[in-house]
Amino acid sequence: MMNYKFLIIILLQILVVKLFAQTKPANDTLRYLKNPLYTRTLEMYDSYKTKQADVIMLGNSLTNGANWNELLGRTNVLEMGIPSDILSGYFARINYVFKFNPKVVFIMGGLNDIYNWTPVEEIFSIYIKLINKLREKNIIVVIQSTTYAGKNWGKDYGGTPEINAGRNREVDKLNKMLSQFAADNKLDFIDVNSKLSRNGFLRDELTWDGVHFKASAYKIWANEVDKVLKKYKL
Repeated sequence: MMNYKFLIIILLQILVVKLFAQTKPANDTLRYLKNPLYTRTLEMYDSYKTKQADVIMLGNSLTNGANWNELLGRTNVLEMGIPSDILSGYFARINYVFKFNPKVVFIMGGLNDIYNWTPVEEIFSIYIKLINKLREKNIIVVIQSTTYAGKNWGKDYGGTPEINAGRNREVDKLNKMLSQFAADNKLDFIDVNSKLSRNGFLRDELTWDGVHFKASAYKIWANEVDKVLKKYKL
């Protein structure tokens, strides 16, 4: 009788472990919803008067930090950056991108994922799902390299040059994978990171906090975006 009870307990423990293993990825996938700005921004998309935009800048706080119509001297650009967003969040809001029927989408992201210690292979996998979904709609996809953190990013809450150097090495891995994917699939790849960095870190003079860009950085970035738009006569 005791052996029977012991067996039941063991089987129940195994069942609990399996259930936890099945539900944990779903919780991780929905991490973007923990960002209070995420739902708030989607509500704003629903309120926009714009019906169509030829160009969409899809990203996180870096994309969100500029008025892209003003920066590019255009009227057909829609900024769709959400501060603190991660790649799974981009993918989850892809229908909002489709809503505006763009001709080209510029993607910038990955650093928030890397600082969440998400494996680069997982980040890349979501990135490719996003790209392929956009291409199914015959949208031109432009991949933009993930940018470094500065040497002293996060120093007020435990960040160190050693931690940032380690995270930037993960940025290098992701950018190498993205660059290769772009080459293999004949997609445009803008290496923003190489133009904004020095010695393995974001250049101090281009950032106000170690990650987010000053106007001088946006000018460099926008110049590269403009080259691609001219290529497609947009």
